[in-house]
Order: sequence, then C-alpha cells, then structure tokens
Amino acid sequence: TFVDVPGFLPGTAQEYGGLIKHGAKLLFAYSQATVPLVTIITRKAFGGAYDVMASKHVGADVNYAWPTAQIAVMGAKGAVEIIFRSELGDPEKIAARTGEYEDRFLSPFVAAERGYIDEVIMPHSTRRRIARALGMLRTKEMEQPWKKHDNIPL
Repeated sequence: TFVDVPGFLPGTAQEYGGLIKHGAKLLFAYSQATVPLVTIITRKAFGGAYDVMASKHVGADVNYAWPTAQIAVMGAKGAVEIIFRSELGDPEKIAARTGEYEDRFLSPFVAAERGYIDEVIMPHSTRRRIARALGMLRTKEMEQPWKKHDNIPL
C-alpha cells in the first residue's frame, strides 16, 4: 500500500457520501487480510485515515516511510490553529508554531522512534525494499480463531 492521505475530512458532505461506511470496509479488509502487508508512506499520513491504510495499528507486517513522509494526528496548520488559537491574530507567531510542530511531530523519524514504521527509506530503494519484505514474508502464516463468518461493517 502506498500512502498519501490527508485524513478523513469532517463534514456533512463526506457523511452523506458514505465516508464512514467505506472507511470501515477498508479498515475491516486490512485487519482481516492474511496476505503479506507492506506499506510505504510517501507523503501525508494523518489521523484515522493513516490507521486505515495498512498501518502497524491494524496489523501490517512491514511499514516504510520516505523522508518526505509526514505522520501525525493532523496537519501542522490545523493543529496549530487549534492548540494556539489565542495567537491567531499574530501571523508570525503562528508561522513559528507551525514550523515547531512540523519539526517535532511530523517527521517520519519520530514515527520510527515510536515503532509506527520500521524504517525510513530513500525513494530510489523502494522497489528493492518491497521485494525484500515480500521475500521475508513469503512463508507468512496467520492463525485466526475459527468462525463461521465475519461481521463486515455495512
């Protein structure tokens, strides 16, 4: 899975379009998959949408990120506007806070440090890394409890 997702955007238009229903189906599919799951985060990976896109949190086997990846609960601009809303009148302070947030929270190295991704890789080595990961997972076996059927969210 190649990930570049800015998150689920809240709003009635998305709700009427079935965002929650379709997002739940995707989450269910990834969480139930027994095949090797290799994820490459190329750019944005924000919020619940990041979790749904074959993250470690739903059982992905190998997660890589490019140095350009941004992994966080939400984008820097939105987070800073919420956290420092009292400073919204000062664009210079907001710009400085946005830079601080990006450095402190959006770096893929922070995510690697916390175990959310396995390694930060260079884009030109992506094909080789995927091949190596699939080779490592060639004999992957998953034991799941016996059940008649799953209860897919519809």
